[in-house]
Amino acid sequence: MTQIAIITIHVDFGFAKKVGLGKKTWTFCGTPEYVAPEIILNKGHDSSADCWSLGILIFELLSGSPPFSGSDPMKTYNIILRGIDMVEFPKKIIKSATNLIKRLCRDNPSERLGNQKNGVKDIQKHKWFEGFNWEGLRQGSIDSPFTPTVTGPLDNSNFDYFPEDTDEPPDEESGWDLEF
Repeated sequence: MTQIAIITIHVDFGFAKKVGLGKKTWTFCGTPEYVAPEIILNKGHDSSADCWSLGILIFELLSGSPPFSGSDPMKTYNIILRGIDMVEFPKKIIKSATNLIKRLCRDNPSERLGNQKNGVKDIQKHKWFEGFNWEGLRQGSIDSPFTPTVTGPLDNSNFDYFPEDTDEPPDEESGWDLEF
């Protein structure tokens, strides 16, 4: 008996919000390293912020770390506001990937790849994706570049183990909530 599994990657950026086509939102939410400049600056944002986050994700997948990172969220936001052109790309990221990331992470949302007339098709047609079988991806018929060995459906040996966090946070003892 053979078992075929189609893996779906669910990316959790911490929060998500559905925004109508042509609409903007001003909700500040998201994983700090992935937040687009217009969110930080409270200018309102739309799906172009997703293009930005995709660029950050591609950078992190190729390099092992995000392009913008500080010791706390505020420092990360300040680094983001300097822009993608201030980021030194590792030599292992090829030119076409660098170009894709920089086009996804333009400071001006209207200039971002994926947020122009042809939408996502512009991303799909980018040189870095040349030869990629988008239809096969949609149909679930492309082979994975890596197939892990597993002993059964509950085998999690290909994942790192992290012990459960059992530390209780310390009580906040300022008394601010005594009258509730």
